[in-house]
Amino acid sequence: MDIRTVGIVGAGQMGNGIAHVFALAGYDVMLTDISGEALARAMATIEKNLDRQVSRGKISAETKAEALARIRTTQSLPDVGPSDLIIEAATEKEEIKQRIFADLLPHLKPATILTSNTSSISITRLASRTDRPEKFMGFHFMNPVPVMQLVELIRGIATDQDTWDTLHEVVKRLGKTAASAEDFPAFIVNRILMPMINEAVYTLYEGVGSVRSIDESLKLGANHPMGPLELADFIGLDTCLAIMNVLHEGLADTKYRPCPLLTKYVEAGWLGRKTQRGFYDYRGETPVPTR
Repeated sequence: MDIRTVGIVGAGQMGNGIAHVFALAGYDVMLTDISGEALARAMATIEKNLDRQVSRGKISAETKAEALARIRTTQSLPDVGPSDLIIEAATEKEEIKQRIFADLLPHLKPATILTSNTSSISITRLASRTDRPEKFMGFHFMNPVPVMQLVELIRGIATDQDTWDTLHEVVKRLGKTAASAEDFPAFIVNRILMPMINEAVYTLYEGVGSVRSIDESLKLGANHPMGPLELADFIGLDTCLAIMNVLHEGLADTKYRPCPLLTKYVEAGWLGRKTQRGFYDYRGETPVPTR
């Protein structure tokens, strides 16, 4: 199938990044969110990130203008229905995702491909609630989308080969690399990454090291660009906890039990950078460890 128009549901951190890369690759994009403020923030973020690419000589001012012109926004979910490809990038809660797909179904073209940017939820289960499980896949971008090169392609049990081939070609057109993952909880990247972050939180919880010493140890001792607690704040502690819960429930193995301290931070509303507090406090000029 020839993909020309792309609908993106959710204008948050992931949704605006996905819109950015698709528009830059020449696709016509319709970005939707229930919040007009979120859409305005998303467009401002996209323009700022395109400006950064212009300043670094990666794209021209003309290319930036053309990309921005390809993005339209709407608060009406049915408006994205006629798209060739739809990417759901809403909150990492299965009931919300299922409701979005249910509301979309009456407005879709017969050939429309449905995808979810979920980082952990069963693709087979999401697909089973639609009228086209054979045209449904996991399409998992990494954050920040304009920078990170990987896209995980996850087949559901019913996904057909044409759908996989089509999305593989889309990934290549975006200038990114596809990794094929089977439909198991958290797929590849988060199956490995989130237990590492969770173990770092346990290391903090048990008093083995402080926030700063844990992050410095992994940056300088394992050559990681960011420490695991710093990375958790960047991702969002609520997202980290949600993925750990999916792993724990889906694989029934105690090694995936979320650290109680991670749960406590989420209960406090300390979700990381997006709330200005997590394992670091971001309200001042420089981040300060909270433990």
